[in-house]
Amino acid sequence: MRHPASYANAAKKATNVSLAEPLLAEAKELRINVSQAAEAGVAQAVAAKRAEQWVAENAKAFDCWNAYVEKNGLPLAKYRSF
Repeated sequence: MRHPASYANAAKKATNVSLAEPLLAEAKELRINVSQAAEAGVAQAVAAKRAEQWVAENAKAFDCWNAYVEKNGLPLAKYRSF
């Protein structure tokens, strides 16, 4: 998974994006770079979806670990100071 900042220097490709007119007008009024804001939003959505997929792909491992801890307790628990 790429870090969102790693897209900053990547080659750009023109694309069409539809935005609500009032939102676009407000962004222009506030001098927001719509391309940069859109890219940041898409990068965030990609990262969130990748994280969701990772959790789903590793659900069996989580279940196995939780079952182990439920049966045997936490490894090294005797060394915990809290």
